[in-house]
Amino acid sequence: MTKIRAAIFGGSGYGGSELLRILLFHPNVEIGLVTAGEHAGKLVHDVHKNLRGLTDLHFEPTPDDLSVLTDIDVAFFALPHGQAMALVPGLPKGVRIIDLSGDHRLNDPDVFREFYKADHPGEIQSEFVYGLAETNREAIVSARHIANPGCFATATILAMAPLVKSGLLTGRMVVDAKTGSSGSGAKAAANTHHPQRMNSFYAYKPFTHQHVPEIAQHLEMISGQPASLTFMTHSLPVSRGIFASCYLETSANLSNEDLRNLYDTFYANSFFVRMVDGSPDINWVKNTNFCDIAVHTKGTEVAVFSAIDNLVKGAAGQAVQNMNLMFGFDEKTGLVFTGGNP
Repeated sequence: MTKIRAAIFGGSGYGGSELLRILLFHPNVEIGLVTAGEHAGKLVHDVHKNLRGLTDLHFEPTPDDLSVLTDIDVAFFALPHGQAMALVPGLPKGVRIIDLSGDHRLNDPDVFREFYKADHPGEIQSEFVYGLAETNREAIVSARHIANPGCFATATILAMAPLVKSGLLTGRMVVDAKTGSSGSGAKAAANTHHPQRMNSFYAYKPFTHQHVPEIAQHLEMISGQPASLTFMTHSLPVSRGIFASCYLETSANLSNEDLRNLYDTFYANSFFVRMVDGSPDINWVKNTNFCDIAVHTKGTEVAVFSAIDNLVKGAAGQAVQNMNLMFGFDEKTGLVFTGGNP
């Protein structure tokens, strides 16, 4: 079978590393180009030492003229915010695009400027489909451009989508979300430096996290109603994983069995969502494309907990899941791997 050829723009970071780890073993993909600015010319396995012995690929500089990439079928952008939008218009029209950054997630130009401190990508935004397969699968299948969801957004939307869709929610949705240090990227910074992060716990970006409008926008798409959301983020002293605690009110008394049935039905055809008893644990989803969810209720009060790997289901794994849907492959292809125990 002929393989599709993939390009990875920004292959030296954590997201790029995970894309390489997954795509190198994808039966339907051949990697044709991997770019990295400061690492251009280096062997991939000299930067990502976990890939030693598995590939002879080199990092290359981004071509000055992207129109020459006529042999590329799909381009993944694992670049810092603001860079993908500058490159996407230069690609040949036939190339399908999956952007892991926030450049193409928000529809409102004013909201985009507020949260990303940059100009909105403009008209090309209308060509991008939000890439959360469990809530937007049909649109992804026919899409040519995908805005891959943020990691916090993935964990939060998956936790709340069944209830939002049901129309049973009343009042404000409150989300307390926590993330590991890899969510801040591969370059060292004060908030990811190990001595600072280890044995520490703190909140950051109160009311200003860039995933807030993304979550609200997609929840509104699901329900058809504006989302009333309070969303707070916290830093966990672990390297990878996201845990979201969502607190909600319903218009009717639901038993735990009623609530679990609602979620089981909503995710009946979603292989990568697993309903668990008690509480999810980030250790169970680490290095996988799974999202684990647990639900609890007391009268009209509901608590929903979700856990994902921020670099896989929250980034590279979800991007490959979207690619599979776009090209007509089985959604699970190249993504069925378990986490470790312990």
